[in-house]
Amino acid sequence: MCVGLPARVMKINDGHAVIDASGAQKEISTELLSDLEPGDYVMVHAGIAIAKIGSDDMTEADEVLGTLM
Repeated sequence: MCVGLPARVMKINDGHAVIDASGAQKEISTELLSDLEPGDYVMVHAGIAIAKIGSDDMTEADEVLGTLM
């Protein structure tokens, strides 16, 4: 099973982005997505943004992950 991590895009620069995932910041690849802007939410897997998600999706994912911890 693969698990994606929801995160908020903080900065974007030439195919990469700095994300905030529950307080942890990390640089990831954005090569698969072309329409990202700071403030957008993404699903991240293996250091790659694989999908743009809405803030409602982000909230739901945080709630689900919080119950698993």
